[in-house]
Amino acid sequence: MNTSVFAHGLRLGLCTLLVLLAGCERPGMDTVQRGYRGTGMLQVYNPRIIEANADLHTAPTPLPPAPADGPKASVVFKNVKVLGDLSAAQFTRLMASMAAWIAPEEGCAYCHNPANFAEDSKYTKVVARRMLEMTRTVNSQWKAHVAGTGITCYTCHRGHGVPQQVWYRSNAQPYGSNFMGDKAGQNSPDPAVNLSSLPNDPFTPFLLDAQDIRVNGSTALPTGNRHSIKQAEWTYGLMTHVSQSLGVNCTYCHNTRSFQSWEGNPPQRAVAWHGIRMARAINKDFLEPLADTFPAQRKGELGDVAKANCATCHQGAYKPLNGAPMLADYPELIGPDSQAVAAK
Repeated sequence: MNTSVFAHGLRLGLCTLLVLLAGCERPGMDTVQRGYRGTGMLQVYNPRIIEANADLHTAPTPLPPAPADGPKASVVFKNVKVLGDLSAAQFTRLMASMAAWIAPEEGCAYCHNPANFAEDSKYTKVVARRMLEMTRTVNSQWKAHVAGTGITCYTCHRGHGVPQQVWYRSNAQPYGSNFMGDKAGQNSPDPAVNLSSLPNDPFTPFLLDAQDIRVNGSTALPTGNRHSIKQAEWTYGLMTHVSQSLGVNCTYCHNTRSFQSWEGNPPQRAVAWHGIRMARAINKDFLEPLADTFPAQRKGELGDVAKANCATCHQGAYKPLNGAPMLADYPELIGPDSQAVAAK
């Protein structure tokens, strides 16, 4: 082969390779140091993803405030079971906001019969009433997680009747038992665990049931040890989900010196601890009891209702809506006993 031809081909091949590799990190990744130098406690962000998701994490413009004086909603309207403590003006404003947050195309008709707004003929209205109770409970009783930022219907729904990030119980053995035994949902890549071989339903044990979220056992196998390698894999599945949902690294909550120890951890770990228990309470107290209310087409393959996890609110942001304090514009969603506190 002619030497000059070979050299030209080699240069062309190298240039092509460089062009391809240059596209792997487009644009360059941003890092933020969150711990001591040399500990690897860095948060890595992709500016391209952040820019692409900017609209998703932008809070809508609130409607103008409504006066709190005047007749109560429970007097003016019929069958008001949750928001009757609001003035009629506050109630109307909140209903208009909910229509935009949850069903911008259908509007009020998504939950109401236009011929009779008071009746409960649509299951969506029954569910919405319970979700209002849930929202008020979260904002008043789970401040250890939501702080003063709180949540609104928009936090989860973002313009969809059904939040886009929900979960159902997974069938761990979709094809029955085989020579491999109980797969426990493993080796079935699922977005919930970032397409890894980890158990694809880390939510039932921890966000519905109250199993220990641990890796290392304190006793020798097999007596009384629920912290086996198999149990640890469920924990890793949940942690992978948390990392994806918040768009952060493990070091957002953990100290690299010892991921197990609480000593020297960032304060976010305590916030996450409360968040896991908040999600569990939401699923057990508010969503699972609605199983008889939801129609079959709204349930999972095992007949259960949609439930919440970290992604339901966060949707890839370290704080839902990047920390936009929507609740400050809608203190009615805190509850009648807390509105005065929110106004301060």
